[in-house]
Amino acid sequence: MARSTLPHFRGATVNPHPDLGDKAAHLFKVLVEEYLEQGQPVSSNTIASKSPYTVSSATVRNNMAKLQEHGLVSSPHTSAGRIPTQHGLRFFVDGLISYEPLDHEAEQHVWDELSRDQSRQDLLETASQMLSDFTHLAGLVSMPREEQISLRQVEFLPLTGRQVLAVLIVNEREVQNRVIETSRPYSEVELKQAANFINDSFGGRSLEAIRKGVLDSMSRDKEQINEVLQRAYDIASRTFIESEHDFVVAGERHLVPFTTSGEKVQQLLEAFESKSSIVHLLDACIDGEGVRLFIGEESGYEAFEDYSLITAPYEVKGKVAGVLGVIGPTRMSYQKVVPFVDVTSRVLGHVIENS
Repeated sequence: MARSTLPHFRGATVNPHPDLGDKAAHLFKVLVEEYLEQGQPVSSNTIASKSPYTVSSATVRNNMAKLQEHGLVSSPHTSAGRIPTQHGLRFFVDGLISYEPLDHEAEQHVWDELSRDQSRQDLLETASQMLSDFTHLAGLVSMPREEQISLRQVEFLPLTGRQVLAVLIVNEREVQNRVIETSRPYSEVELKQAANFINDSFGGRSLEAIRKGVLDSMSRDKEQINEVLQRAYDIASRTFIESEHDFVVAGERHLVPFTTSGEKVQQLLEAFESKSSIVHLLDACIDGEGVRLFIGEESGYEAFEDYSLITAPYEVKGKVAGVLGVIGPTRMSYQKVVPFVDVTSRVLGHVIENS
């Protein structure tokens, strides 16, 4: 899976295709910028008129032919103009863009929105909605890793049959409700005993540490522990079962106009509904540093082959807690989106750490 890590606000780098020559690289940059703005194939006459340098249409055509040989542009059958390929867009974002810091007003807006008094869940939803509103793309924020979530207290309430409602108070004030299926029906007294044991033994520890501790204890002490502890371990193992990192999303509707067919729309909606492919994509980004880009087929998922994913991890207490980003058409304003994703990730991490 191809990935790219970008510094926070990197200037244009050395031309990664030196055999093209500076003129061809410059004309290619003009073509891509025009294509990103207009969304249509770009003619040689347009490139010549947009270039700050004096070039003829014939010179542009010769250079476009060279770019096409390198696989950076293509010419749709129905048009005399050219568009950048996905390989060309990768060349553009890696070597030809200058990223500028987010302006003060926009950065202040990020701080204002995320610093409001709100629950952890509402905070993540605010971040995803803000990403969507600013970029007019789909905003994504993964839930914090379990190692960043500490248990304060747990309570178990019987529902029907073998179903139990686990009420977890985590971190300072957040409440999580989980419906679990136990190995047999348990009475209120048994559930109370299990909750007391877990609170006494694991209160204050991360959910990840609790899961590992419970599983280790079950495998090590299974023959020696009494019936009360066996019940507690059974319930705890089902409460703290490892799950895929979930995420919140906003603005999926922004992607529909950019799909090429009804089948693509269906694939896209199914991807958001099932969540698994998006979770895997976010997990692929979570261990990296800085802003990352997946362009088109680089994601490895057919549903996103017409889209780009821009992500950045957010950190809490010096450790990566999750990842956020946007999904949008490959024809997006990378210079606008990258700085906003970068700033939002750093502000979100700061707010969570200090909340």
